[in-house]
Amino acid sequence: QVQLQASGGGLMQAGGSLRLSCAVSGRTLANYVMGWVRQAPGKEREVVASILWSGGNTYYADSVKGRFTISRERAKNTLSLQMNSLKPEDTAVYYCAAKFRGAAEYSSLGQGTLVTVSS
Repeated sequence: QVQLQASGGGLMQAGGSLRLSCAVSGRTLANYVMGWVRQAPGKEREVVASILWSGGNTYYADSVKGRFTISRERAKNTLSLQMNSLKPEDTAVYYCAAKFRGAAEYSSLGQGTLVTVSS
């Protein structure tokens, strides 16, 4: 089981930047995909970005491509999401997530951190 602890959310004006961090522990992560998942009020959960822990291959949802950057620091077992050019529609609870490579769904989800973007 992977344990995840996210931090870094807050209130930001549109156009600003925030950086989310996630402390990861519990298992060897070599075959894991790490991701950031968000859920806005009244909307379905959305995977906004993911990264293969061992290889660094990344994925971004179209809604955040070019504005968000996912990264991991293997030596420190941390996952980050740099969010630039924030928009009000980025307002959501953001979760750090993990799944075994090839799995359809994320099996581990940390506590969420709220990001609120004002217009």
